[in-house]
Amino acid sequence: MKKIWPLLLVLVLLLSACGGKENASSDSKDKGNTESGEVKQGGNVSIPIVGDPIFNPWHPNAYAESNVVNRIIFSGLTKPGLDNAPAASLAKDWSTSDDGKVWTFNLRDDVKWHDGEAFTAEDVAFTFNELVLNESLGSNGASNYKALDKVVVVDDHTVEFHLKRPWAALPAYLAFNSEIMPEHVLAGKDPWEFTEFNKKNPVGTGPFKVSEYTSGQQVVLEANKDFFNGAPNLDTVTYKILPDVNTQIAQALSNELDIFVMEDKASLKRVKSAQNLNVVASDITRYFWLVTDLENPKFQDKKVRQAILHAIDRKAIIDSVLQGYGKIADAAITPDQEKYYTDDVKSYEYDPEKAKELLKEAGWEDTDGDGILDKDGEKFSFDFDVALQGDLEQIAVLTQQYLKDIGMDVKLNTLEWNAMIQKNVIDRDFDMIVNWWSYPSDPDVYAQYHSSNAGKGNNLPGYKNEELDKLLEAGQATSDPAERVEIYKQAQEHMAENLPYIYLWYPQELSVRSKRLHGVPDIYFGGTLHYINEWWVET
Repeated sequence: MKKIWPLLLVLVLLLSACGGKENASSDSKDKGNTESGEVKQGGNVSIPIVGDPIFNPWHPNAYAESNVVNRIIFSGLTKPGLDNAPAASLAKDWSTSDDGKVWTFNLRDDVKWHDGEAFTAEDVAFTFNELVLNESLGSNGASNYKALDKVVVVDDHTVEFHLKRPWAALPAYLAFNSEIMPEHVLAGKDPWEFTEFNKKNPVGTGPFKVSEYTSGQQVVLEANKDFFNGAPNLDTVTYKILPDVNTQIAQALSNELDIFVMEDKASLKRVKSAQNLNVVASDITRYFWLVTDLENPKFQDKKVRQAILHAIDRKAIIDSVLQGYGKIADAAITPDQEKYYTDDVKSYEYDPEKAKELLKEAGWEDTDGDGILDKDGEKFSFDFDVALQGDLEQIAVLTQQYLKDIGMDVKLNTLEWNAMIQKNVIDRDFDMIVNWWSYPSDPDVYAQYHSSNAGKGNNLPGYKNEELDKLLEAGQATSDPAERVEIYKQAQEHMAENLPYIYLWYPQELSVRSKRLHGVPDIYFGGTLHYINEWWVET
């Protein structure tokens, strides 16, 4: 067996003691665990979410706000490390066979579920064999695990992941919204219709457990004093359901919220000047995009997608809406993955005239003088769906105008977040949408691009291309860094040329943090939640 996780636990412990690796720039730094002074016990931290959560990370409707809550109710085999590599969680260490097709995970033997039952390897096997790999269930995140054949229990505290093909990124994906579920609670139940668990009383192994939940208002979690990685310093965490960003800012300024991602930058200057708040800018594995329905003939010609990108002044949107905290995107591999990212690919400057030329080449012209492009008697009209979350609506309004300027008839349709998930993601009912993807700090984006996930899973546009499929499969199959660099360089070249997604930008994440909050690593917000047992507040 080849050991690929030497000394990582020691490294993580050292980094934790030092407040985490410095992989984020900040306008005002919270020194986290590096601060002098005694860690205080007790108190509450309040965090906003935009809608009602589902307490089940594998539920088909569990996105965004659910993930933020589930990361501290449940635990995964691994978690994001402070050095961007996967770190230990329920698994103590792991290794892979010489052919890369069997991964062995050694589990902790001191973990209890919130109801007192012991966590074992059977829970891991149940989660993946019965929930994730059961195609009839359509689990959220199942498209990430297309390389997985089965999970085999070796003994109570050892499992093997048997793969259909080598998959170098498995430990990284196990750290990403892949929490383990309790077999003794869910076995024999319909996992998506089990309301008692999904909406009331989930049973996890994480540092906090549900104490109170009022739909449309808040979720209150209480500390799990038996948490295997150390009892939390906090007594409670309150998730307030606040979809309005202005309300979030107002409550942060009045000390009613303690930490959240600042999606709308309109109030950035005001927040930066506040005496009670810090703003931390972090690199994050995330990119924003427009998605078009590639089953719609209007969008099937790549020249049309290229024209759309030439029509949008992305730099202007970055400067105005994002306040400069972003970089123009050309493909799915993000700049924080320095080893794999390249900008030596086809790029699209803001050029409306070039956009019109490409559309003309694709057969779209304004033949009747009404200002709207047409082809074979059909107008270039379509609906543009946008969720009411963060700065997405601002982005959509600006994009709508840019596309109208080149002759497209674009009708904006705003949706509440959960309604967007149902319509656009579950039902696949859209012409165009704007949103973003986050994924582990690994260039493996098989789930969002491989043809096997078209029409389901995370391949939202339904893109199918044999050349890209082969590259994605090759990237999964090798763990050789040099080979992976070359493979993903070719993948980025393909993405930039063909635009399966219409790439907008790579944002920096701005998190607003109360100055009374300490022990939070200077990494992206979602990553900090895996260390929430170390957070503490000045009470």
